[in-house]
Amino acid sequence: MKKAVFPGSFDPITLGHEDIITRAIPLFDEIIVAIGINADKKYMFSLEQRKKFIEDCFKEYKNVKVVTYKGLTVDFCKKNDVDYIVRGLRNPADFEFEKAIAHTNRDLAPIETVFLLTAAKTSYISSSIVRDVLRNGGDVSSLVPSTVISKIDL
Repeated sequence: MKKAVFPGSFDPITLGHEDIITRAIPLFDEIIVAIGINADKKYMFSLEQRKKFIEDCFKEYKNVKVVTYKGLTVDFCKKNDVDYIVRGLRNPADFEFEKAIAHTNRDLAPIETVFLLTAAKTSYISSSIVRDVLRNGGDVSSLVPSTVISKIDL
């Protein structure tokens, strides 16, 4: 069984994340969307909200599982028999950053990183942009899945 993890903070999930997960589904038997817990980070949405956003977005897919984890992604992969990490790339800066992490992960465990390019129509979207628009009272309906819009309570 080919299992992949798509790790991130998903604060909140964006259309870019949704696109990457949707395109990864036919490539793997199971996709684990893993929400990393970082006590040093200040999140706009609670862990429960972020998990629910993603679960609602992919409720029709039996091979997409949403979990939370602490620690290194490679340790999560080893504990869960996952051989692949999926990462989305929006631009050359993402590639350089992700390449360094992928090399480090491969040094730590026999785990391959699979890069998927974001769709052109979502390549500018990031969770930090979404949070900034939300903080300033803007409309994020073109940036996040529709299942998120109905649950945003700001």
